[in-house]
Amino acid sequence: MVGSSSQALIAKRLEGKVAIITGGASGIGKSTVRLFVQHGAKVIIADVQDELGLSLCRELNQDESVSYVHCDVTSDTDVKNVVDVAISKYGKLDIMYNNAGIPGQVNQTIVEADNENFKRVFEVNVYGAFLGAKHAAKVMIPAKKGVILFTSSVASENSGESPHSYTVSKHAVVGLMKNLCVELGQYGIRVNCIAPCAVATPLLRNTLGMEKDVVEKAICEAAVLKGVVPGTEDMAEAALYLASDESKYVSGLNLMVDGGYSTTNPSFSIVLRNLLS
Repeated sequence: MVGSSSQALIAKRLEGKVAIITGGASGIGKSTVRLFVQHGAKVIIADVQDELGLSLCRELNQDESVSYVHCDVTSDTDVKNVVDVAISKYGKLDIMYNNAGIPGQVNQTIVEADNENFKRVFEVNVYGAFLGAKHAAKVMIPAKKGVILFTSSVASENSGESPHSYTVSKHAVVGLMKNLCVELGQYGIRVNCIAPCAVATPLLRNTLGMEKDVVEKAICEAAVLKGVVPGTEDMAEAALYLASDESKYVSGLNLMVDGGYSTTNPSFSIVLRNLLS
């Protein structure tokens, strides 16, 4: 009986919470929607992928715990609207997870970089995150509580492996998180980032033009931590921790979910092994 009670408590870590997840129709966002609902939250999926978002709602909506709102995160009107929907439907907003993002063009050189692509990546990844935080803060400050989350990236710690636009945008997201942590702490609002490693999401697979198993094989070969294939569910678990009361004194953290990848640069050891072999 004690074990059953403990499991019941663990299974509802977000009981009574209301969350918005941008980019919630696919990838990391989709896995986070599933996990948040499993743990008792009411979730609003904010995305531009209408068919995917509505399909996920139909799949999970056994008790009307999930809603879908079309939301372009670069539109102030759209972002304000999705927050307004949360307030009108549930009367509050506990968690704002600014997860939506794009990788942009895979282009490593500054000389060949496309200017419009650089602007677009910043518009979605940084300005979109800014708008989400801004409109969430407007309702969380009077309530004197809340959680604002962002998806950053291992690229916010590592350099030289991602396009300039993407890397710089994720550094900017971490900077925004840290500034908001200081400003909003006085209102009891916690602000954190989840920093995923490479994960074989549809977005990454489409960007690379590779099948899932090929991408996962490459990720595992490059990994520091062996024996684990990182998935969107791992990132969702990190988001669950930071959204729940279990992290009630955690704020200002860029939580690396990368199996230790960001701790080392293996370039020299790889070259050395090749020379000795």
